[in-house]
Amino acid sequence: MTIFEHFDIWRLLAGLGIFLFGMFMMEESIKLLSGRAFKSLIRKYTGSRLRGILSGVVSTAILQSSSAVSLMVLAFAGAGLMSLANAVAVMIGTKVGTTMTAWIVAVFGFKFQIETFALPMIGIGGLGLILLAGSPRYVNISKLLVAFGFLFHGLDFMKSSVEDLAAVIDISALPDLGLWVYGLAGLLLTAIMQSSSATIAITLTMLYTGVVGFGGAAAMVIGANVGTTVTVLLGSMGGIPIKKQAAFSQLIFTTGTAAVTFLLLPLLTWLVLDLLGFADNIVLGLALFHTLFNVLGVVIFYPLIPALTAFVRRRIPEPRRLHLTRYISNTSPEVAEAAIEALRKEAVNQAKWSIDFTRMIYGVDPAGRTRGEVTYDDLENLHAEIFTYYARIQAYKVEEEEARRLEPYIRASRSIMNAAKNLHEQNREIDEYRREDNEFMQEAWRGYLERLKSIGEVVDRIGDEPDSDHAGLLQQAFLAVEEADRHFIRACAKAVAAKSLREHDVTRLLMSNRLFTQSCRMLILSMQSLNLPAVPRDR
Repeated sequence: MTIFEHFDIWRLLAGLGIFLFGMFMMEESIKLLSGRAFKSLIRKYTGSRLRGILSGVVSTAILQSSSAVSLMVLAFAGAGLMSLANAVAVMIGTKVGTTMTAWIVAVFGFKFQIETFALPMIGIGGLGLILLAGSPRYVNISKLLVAFGFLFHGLDFMKSSVEDLAAVIDISALPDLGLWVYGLAGLLLTAIMQSSSATIAITLTMLYTGVVGFGGAAAMVIGANVGTTVTVLLGSMGGIPIKKQAAFSQLIFTTGTAAVTFLLLPLLTWLVLDLLGFADNIVLGLALFHTLFNVLGVVIFYPLIPALTAFVRRRIPEPRRLHLTRYISNTSPEVAEAAIEALRKEAVNQAKWSIDFTRMIYGVDPAGRTRGEVTYDDLENLHAEIFTYYARIQAYKVEEEEARRLEPYIRASRSIMNAAKNLHEQNREIDEYRREDNEFMQEAWRGYLERLKSIGEVVDRIGDEPDSDHAGLLQQAFLAVEEADRHFIRACAKAVAAKSLREHDVTRLLMSNRLFTQSCRMLILSMQSLNLPAVPRDR
């Protein structure tokens, strides 16, 4: 009689499918139940590296998916909401948070009779989906119950199928494959299924039934830990450098932690099984091992985060080529929290490009400008990209508060484009003043350049520090624009009274001043709209 006559492979696959479906339902229902809470946790509570790690632990323990949290971190990093150091800290924390799944499976899946609570969960949750359909909150609670029921029911299927296989396998007769083979198996399983939780559930089942020993199971868990990085690496492909840097940092952390754990495996095995007394309960011992080596990785890498971020920045440097969009091109509009902030910062970036273009055509040389030359068509294309991104955000379900935050930003972008258009069209008229033989006209031309230089310094300052509060600076700039307008009108009146300026010329000057002042006002008011309080980031 062959092994396969005792092994029901379809039961194993059915159990795996039900388990994965349960994990998927659980993740989705928790997302909907928590609303914006876990997004806010990731976004706001990362003021330091330690807080970043803790938010990664907590959010992953709640969401039960390190990949989901890591992908959201990539979105926030791409939107400029999170520094690279804090993004790395959060992603390191997710590795500890994801060990909660192993504890849930180990405690409830192997300590209790699964049918006693899995089937009631599915039954009660299924009835709730029908009877409570009018309440989204209770529907999601019902989905969560069904999800837990499916998770454990799938685990029961896998356990029973593997138990049949274990009954006819003499593990001592199997060849010694080496721990690295088990580690590679864990990595490949996780990369294929895109779920370390499923790999760990399979590993716990194999350990429980005696198909693998503790050392082989520990190696598979280490491999599964590295395998989760595949999802993050895929999510960073085609992204801006900071997203690639964050993903590369996580790869270094997981592989570095795996290497150290393999070296210390005999010591950690002794610690868990002998010193802490889990030799009689190796399933819980494996869950503890999973947590211990991830905590060890955090302890090792926490002080190395600055050096790690510096290293990945050198390996994946910022591109030196001219590229107009900086935030929206690589931030998914589906994550509203990140998308709105990306749009805000892109509008600030638009203002910087616009003032660079304007200074270039007026001959005002911004000291140290290295952003590259830009054309008016480029500005129009940039504005179009921002508006298209705004429309893509609206295509997803946006909460009322988020919509209120979004509207001033898109209006500011339109005003920045309008100001750039006016200044572009006025350039030829104003440039003619310096060729006039009238001293007042030449002085007016120099005055326009000084005003443009002052506005440019304000925009540069805000563009360099988009997360700082510039309310005072902007108020002073607005008052300066108004005072320059009044001073110019008074000067024109005196020149006319002194007959040093012709009536025809004064009309030209007043009309150009009107459009120039309006453009400066629009720029300052737009920057005030974009200066709404943002979440502080660790520098």
